Amino acid sequence: MPPEGALLESRTLRVEHMGRVDALDKIKSLIMLPDGVHVRTEDVARYFEVSTGVVRQMTARHRAELTENGMRVLRGADLRRFHSDMVSLWGAEVGKSYPQAATQLTLYTRRAVLNIAMLLRDSDIARCVRTYLLDAEDDLRKGYASLDRRVTDAESCLGGVGVALQELGPVLNRMSYRLDSLDRRLEATNQVVGAISNRLCEMSADINRVDARMDDVVHQLRDLRRSRNRR
Repeated sequence: MPPEGALLESRTLRVEHMGRVDALDKIKSLIMLPDGVHVRTEDVARYFEVSTGVVRQMTARHRAELTENGMRVLRGADLRRFHSDMVSLWGAEVGKSYPQAATQLTLYTRRAVLNIAMLLRDSDIARCVRTYLLDAEDDLRKGYASLDRRVTDAESCLGGVGVALQELGPVLNRMSYRLDSLDRRLEATNQVVGAISNRLCEMSADINRVDARMDDVVHQLRDLRRSRNRR
């Protein structure tokens, strides 16, 4: 696993983790504006426990990258419309105390805040977010490696299915009712294998479900082998 500082230096690595906005709330609760989408500069500074000046400097240095990830600056009619929407969402009484920017307002999405977490050097909160991202990636790799081994084991077991069918050939006429049962089992096995191929492209949350299906396949094949041996 690369050190958390690697995210500071590599934009490519930052892009790979940009979808993990859940990491923000894993470390500390991020309080959003009433629209549930944006935060202001002071909100970002409060989250990372730094000054607003630090956030503004960070924004100035990485404006293009942050803009790609949802940061925007409102002025004129757009700013007035946004303030009106916020006051409406906040409610009449609370809205009276809503601080309105005079000429412009910088807004950040969760994605932009995560981007700042991967760029901000002098913040313990940002370091914790970076560490969480890389730890989660390492756990995900280990999970997929384990899953790959299970898939290989299952494929090895499935290789014996054809042999078992050939050995059962001479007695299939006398065991038609058992052949129907075997066909159903083979169909279930094919469905599970197909599901495994699809699940390999999904997130780690699906790994446990795939593990359970693979265990079912192994048990079914063992039962099949025991049936063959008894014959």
